[in-house]
Amino acid sequence: MKPPPLASPLLLLLLFLVFPRPDLASAASCHPDDEAGLLGFKSAITADPSGILASWKPGTDCCAWNGVTCLSGDRVTSLSVSGRPDRPAAYLSGTISPSLSKLQELDGIYLRDLRNISGPFPDLLFRLPKLKFVYIDNNRLSGRLPSAIGKLAGLGALSLEGNEFAGPIPASISELTQLTQLKLGGNSLSGAIPSGIRLLKDLSLLSLAGNQLTGPVPDFLGSLTNLRFLMLSHNKLSGTIPATLSGLAPTLANLELGHNALTGRIPDFLGNFRTLDTLDLSSNRFRGVVPKSFANLTKIFNLDLSRNRLVDPFPQMYVKGIESLDLSHNRFRLGQIPSWVTSSTIIYSLKLAGCGIKMRMEDWKPKETYFYDYIDLSENQISGSPAGLLNRTDFLVGFAAAGNRLRFDMGALRIPQTMRQLDVSRNLAYGKVPEAVSGLDSLNVSYNRLCGRIPDGAKKFAAAAFARNRCLCGPPLGPCKS
Repeated sequence: MKPPPLASPLLLLLLFLVFPRPDLASAASCHPDDEAGLLGFKSAITADPSGILASWKPGTDCCAWNGVTCLSGDRVTSLSVSGRPDRPAAYLSGTISPSLSKLQELDGIYLRDLRNISGPFPDLLFRLPKLKFVYIDNNRLSGRLPSAIGKLAGLGALSLEGNEFAGPIPASISELTQLTQLKLGGNSLSGAIPSGIRLLKDLSLLSLAGNQLTGPVPDFLGSLTNLRFLMLSHNKLSGTIPATLSGLAPTLANLELGHNALTGRIPDFLGNFRTLDTLDLSSNRFRGVVPKSFANLTKIFNLDLSRNRLVDPFPQMYVKGIESLDLSHNRFRLGQIPSWVTSSTIIYSLKLAGCGIKMRMEDWKPKETYFYDYIDLSENQISGSPAGLLNRTDFLVGFAAAGNRLRFDMGALRIPQTMRQLDVSRNLAYGKVPEAVSGLDSLNVSYNRLCGRIPDGAKKFAAAAFARNRCLCGPPLGPCKS
């Protein structure tokens, strides 16, 4: 039997055009409505200096554009456009075009850290029926949150942090009962925390920090038993910590109430929060002693009780690895740096300014100095030299020990390349100002016994940074004598 004749090249070409390969047929472009909606968004952007939207070109598959995801055939399901805080040019300027409402399959919109996106609350969100996740944070949206915000009842997460919204939090927020995250921090919201938040039983994170909220810490928060993160710092809240908050003891990991106007004593029940890793009660008006029950906080990593009216005795604690500690500016007389601090191998920030510490710097031998970023031991009665400590640090960013009795040769002080802030004013330092201070962002060596010419690279600092020394000269001070 003869084999069948081979198909001609022309016939093969015709067959290819009529019956394209299945893999090419499946690589369809995105839906035309989605393409139009995205291009409308791009047209409302007035500046894109780092080319975040450079791949958004008409006639190309928008499912392949930067930040666009299609998980439902040819329909866009997620839009994620983010800037980079470490790159000042990585931002967008403009507004959020209502054309995004064409993306009817969209379940997540993430416009984060773009810095210069302005305009009011984007009403287009109300016209996206499948929307579950909204993260439009660290931009410049302004005006009031809409009273109808409760119509976004399908949301599982809402973040509008870091914008410029003002006015009250709408009462209809209570209708967002599927929320697990509500983040409205870093705005200018005012008024009381709405009582309707008590209905958001699935919340695991509530952040209202950095606003102008007034009134008490709500007593209903203790009924939100799934809450793991509660951030209310930097507001104008007053009154005491409500006893009902003890209901969060089994789950809460972060409790941040710093920078308010809270009063009374720190309640004993906080010692029952055994899963707590961050506690911030700083810059309030708490008085009395820190409860002995704090000995139970063995898992805490970040503790900030600074700038209150707390007194001795500070309780014994059994923390295995503190990361950051700030007890500054209370009425403590600790005498020594606590042993549970000295033994931590992961600590990066230690601030004990004005804590009544009396010791020689050489006698403090922290188990690990590798991770230290910041050390503040100002306004104590510490003697000796910090040279040994600084010789053991490679990544220290800030060191402050003003107002002590340190006696050391400033010219021989090792300043790590990472250091940006140094304050050893009001001590007994002698010798010359080293050239290495030129790399700092802030410096204060005033009220010491330094002498000699100020390095040329240090001329950028104010004269006050060098005032009241024995015989320093040269800019920004007076000329040196020949």
